[in-house]
Amino acid sequence: MPSALRLFRYVAIAEACSWAGLLIGMYFKYIAATGDLGVKIFGPIHGALFVLYVAGVLAAARTARWNLPTIALGLACAIPPFTSLWFERRMLARHRATTTQPQESATNSR
Repeated sequence: MPSALRLFRYVAIAEACSWAGLLIGMYFKYIAATGDLGVKIFGPIHGALFVLYVAGVLAAARTARWNLPTIALGLACAIPPFTSLWFERRMLARHRATTTQPQESATNSR
């Protein structure tokens, strides 16, 4: 797997984890009303990972030659919680299908 795609994968997973931390922090701040420490910690972390995710989508798109609708979907998946994981899994499956398919057909033709 090319390094841009590997980096995109790691950032997508980290971005989703930061969403979880931020949502937990928002629960404690707004629902439980016990303080805003979680939001103060995970807010900046999530913000940085959000920006890295956007850069990762663009870098992976260039490497994997995604079309414009795929890029737009990847960028849109940065907004709802945890959809970066769904998009990353979808693109990983697509990458594996396109990279293993020619090898399998070459093996089957022997």
